[in-house]
Amino acid sequence: MWLPWMEFAVVLTVVALLTVPMGQWLARCFTSEHHTWLERMTYGAIGINPQERMGWQHYGIALVLSNAVMMLLGYLILRMQCGLPLNPLDLAAQTPDLAFNTAASFITNTNWQSYGGESSLSNATQMAAITYLMFAGATTGVAVGAGFVRGLARSSSQDVGNYWVDFVRVLWRVLLPLSLVMALVYVWQGIPQTLSTEAIATTLEGAQQQLMMGPVASFESIKHLGTNGGGFFSMNAAHPFENPTPLTNVLHILSMLLIPAGMTYAFGSMLLRRRQGWVLFGACMVMFVGFLSLVFVAEQGGSALLERTGADQQWSQTQPGGNMEGKELRFGIADTALFVTTTTAATTGSVNAMHDSLTPLGGITPMALMMLNCVFGGDGVGLINLIQYAILTVFLAGMMIGRTPEFLGKKIEVREMKLVMLSVLAHPISILGFTALASLWPDAAASLNNRGPHGFSEILYAYASATANNGSAFAGLNANTPFFNTTIGLAMIAGRFLTMLPLLALAGGMAAKATVPAGPGTFPTATPLFMGLLVFVVLVVGGLTFLPALALGPVIEHLQMLMGQLYA
Repeated sequence: MWLPWMEFAVVLTVVALLTVPMGQWLARCFTSEHHTWLERMTYGAIGINPQERMGWQHYGIALVLSNAVMMLLGYLILRMQCGLPLNPLDLAAQTPDLAFNTAASFITNTNWQSYGGESSLSNATQMAAITYLMFAGATTGVAVGAGFVRGLARSSSQDVGNYWVDFVRVLWRVLLPLSLVMALVYVWQGIPQTLSTEAIATTLEGAQQQLMMGPVASFESIKHLGTNGGGFFSMNAAHPFENPTPLTNVLHILSMLLIPAGMTYAFGSMLLRRRQGWVLFGACMVMFVGFLSLVFVAEQGGSALLERTGADQQWSQTQPGGNMEGKELRFGIADTALFVTTTTAATTGSVNAMHDSLTPLGGITPMALMMLNCVFGGDGVGLINLIQYAILTVFLAGMMIGRTPEFLGKKIEVREMKLVMLSVLAHPISILGFTALASLWPDAAASLNNRGPHGFSEILYAYASATANNGSAFAGLNANTPFFNTTIGLAMIAGRFLTMLPLLALAGGMAAKATVPAGPGTFPTATPLFMGLLVFVVLVVGGLTFLPALALGPVIEHLQMLMGQLYA
């Protein structure tokens, strides 16, 4: 039973080792004064002046308008699918509400899917709409992360950089090269990369079986490197064409954490405060290990309800034991628990098991990670969300000692705290507000395969996933209805921009401030003590915000399971 813990230790050690080169790569990308010929050609093609400096308002407008245009283009492709090439199965176009949901999902880096990939989208649409939007959404997140960190690093400045330069550089220097390399590795491991739609195989019994194919390897590479999620196939990373070997499973996990972890080192490098970057990395790792331990122990312990049906949940040499419902035998409890924690910590949404089949305590882990939305988090935005909690931490510490709080040599004043609280509160307001609306909506109950606390958990999980821009689901909810497509789409947009834009404004305000030298009463933020306080604030603020909703769902489910065991 000690082997899973060894595997966890090895994988997380590799993550820590990769953080340094990835962080250095990102920092050079964000700070280089040199433009490659490919970048200069791109600037010329889209009419951009790379020397233009942008304040946070101009940066934010460019961000929102470019994302709106790209979302509209994705929507139009999805609506015109039946007239596009590479559609030999004559798949119909998506309905207006589903196309809105899909376009909003992929441009916001959420990748929630209310459709089955292989049965709903042609290869042309998978590439021209879905893969295109996955690159766009991930590049936007990293670019905004660059602008945010640049704002914190500057002093008495009115600009946070140039959005178009950040976007083009991240695309050409980071995501495209990494995705190309990973796609080749995936092809080597057996993931298909073809324009053929299907292959007909003859089974051992002599029957003919249709196997859906497509450009899967290129999809998988940006799916995980971009913390996008979604699936080329309905079974996502549990499908052997998306995740065929133990090596691809580990590579998926490492890919999801690569850029979010690297952003903490890039942050320290750009501010010339590397210890501060390691403190942020350490805080994420402490919370990650805690949630990983919770889901692993809960799933390995099994379910009393399954035990009452006669299911064998004991570990042996021939089976992993525990709650194996909804899991792939080839991954077992350990690899499933690690994947569950990674995909929701990094807000990716890729799944190698059905989260709907997790035990109540196991299900709390992905839900809580999405609600906190800062344990590594998505590409670029995860660091931004963590910094908001760091500012909240120094504010609370400053109030306890009666001193104006400071962070990174800048005074934290009323404007900064208003923007932080606007971002902090936008997240639960979206999740709990849409969950309450769906719980009262007359036709919403018809989409549930379960009633009672677990049915409520399915709705809560859906809006937590949408608002956190994660994309995974408790699959017992049929979300392909006009109501859910529309409200989940709105939750994705709110979760992306109502948290991102206030913090971009905060970075702009911090850039305009003069840096003040640390005084005798300055609370140091590059210490283990601050790391512990940061973890405490994240868990307490996030826990108190969502505790009522969790108590109505997973907590009651857990109590019911315990009572069922008691009276069995």
